[in-house]
Amino acid sequence: MMSPKSLKKNENKKSTFLGSTLAVKSERNKMGAVRKFVDALLFVFFLVIAVVAPLFDAQTCLPETFFPKSLVNLKNWYSVEYGDYLVGEKPGFFVGLVWVELLFAWPLSLLNLYALVAGASWLPTTCLIYGASTLTAMTAIMVEMVTSGRASEKLLLMYYPFLGFGVLTILRGLLSGCGKSTTTPNSAKPSKKKRA
Repeated sequence: MMSPKSLKKNENKKSTFLGSTLAVKSERNKMGAVRKFVDALLFVFFLVIAVVAPLFDAQTCLPETFFPKSLVNLKNWYSVEYGDYLVGEKPGFFVGLVWVELLFAWPLSLLNLYALVAGASWLPTTCLIYGASTLTAMTAIMVEMVTSGRASEKLLLMYYPFLGFGVLTILRGLLSGCGKSTTTPNSAKPSKKKRA
């Protein structure tokens, strides 16, 4: 038979365990909501990339005759309106980065779209790969634009979201496991029964 002190001690342990369990569940719910919001943002960006890369960015590498006149006119308008000298002049490093985007990053964006919709377990890995590639390319582009002094504020504001997108995608890949633990430190220990 247990004494009143040991009964009270067991009740305190149970309430502490339940309190920590509820706190962990609350934290998981917050992380789940943040993850869903981030996934929604990533879905929109990946959808934009899935459409823009082959129709707009590919014009940097491929002959204009491959594209409808309306898309060529849209690219030319954008280049003039935003003062995007990289799109207009097509320097070698920029053409190389666009090839990397078309052959490597664009297929990854399609895979990430699928993974977001299907809830695939490999999404963090492909996000990390995509984010590293995008951040690397955007860093090179931003350094060129800032150091050349040729980029307008309007043009920089057009490119900044893609830089942020690269960082966000990397974070989604790195922080994918946060809040997913199914055991708490107390519940992982096997319980021992006391014999009377």
